[in-house]
Amino acid sequence: MLKQAYVNGQPISREAVQFELERLVKFYTSHGMRPDEIKKNMDKLVEKAQEQAIGAKLLLDRAAQLDMPVPESALDAQIDQIVQQVGGRDNFAKALAAQKMTEEALRKELVKGCRVDALVQQACSGVEEPTEKDVSDYYQAHATEFVTDPQVLAQHILVKTEGLDAADKAQALEKIKAIRARILKAGDPGEVGQAFCKEAKENSDCPSGAEGGSLGWFGRGMMVPEFDQAAFSMKCGEISDVIETQFGYHIILKTDEKAGGAQTLVDVADQIKDLLRHEARGRAMDAYVAELREKVTIEYK
Repeated sequence: MLKQAYVNGQPISREAVQFELERLVKFYTSHGMRPDEIKKNMDKLVEKAQEQAIGAKLLLDRAAQLDMPVPESALDAQIDQIVQQVGGRDNFAKALAAQKMTEEALRKELVKGCRVDALVQQACSGVEEPTEKDVSDYYQAHATEFVTDPQVLAQHILVKTEGLDAADKAQALEKIKAIRARILKAGDPGEVGQAFCKEAKENSDCPSGAEGGSLGWFGRGMMVPEFDQAAFSMKCGEISDVIETQFGYHIILKTDEKAGGAQTLVDVADQIKDLLRHEARGRAMDAYVAELREKVTIEYK
């Protein structure tokens, strides 16, 4: 079990560690680490996330000490970006209210982030960009890692049956059958896709319904077995029969697939360059944070 970390007697919150863990998982997933590898290395990732959370606190404290100026224009730009992400000013106001935060308080938090970003830029200012040789050498040394598994791009509609009695479950089955029938009446593939999205938004019990039922790309083993088997056995553009899983009744629209296989250097050059850049900046930050760690007391209890 991970011990609680303290910096000068102040605890590093579980939320801070979780935030760093999610960032790590997202980064390594986007750079080719498979779900089974993520799971196998989870203990190490959690430990690394805690160390990054400690580093983040040290950077925040150091940035506050330096009192770096942050232009109002930079804060305005970040606020505008957040407003766009949440869908407008009304949603932005609702989000602030839900978190019991004012815009002024949010701007103060953004100031902290901007100061840390400036500090990171200073610490990494001497980091050089990876060369083509660096990228090629990395690819040659890790060629067996650049192999993709077969993947499917699909949408689905779910009618839940969890907790239903036999009569209600039968009604749920009739509902999903009726949805499927309406979609199949649409005609050509383009109209079928539009009809599927419309039905998903109006009738799916899955949160993905808001996005037309989109599940994005997924590989084998990422879905429950019944769903997995159906999705990988279907043809692109096909609507599945009704599929029953532990969650309820589904219909699937398969829109694309990737066969998988070895990736070329051209395929992954940008990915490798980004990874090497990230690692180089990480080493620079590790060295900087190591200096900061020498000036504080860190305990694990």
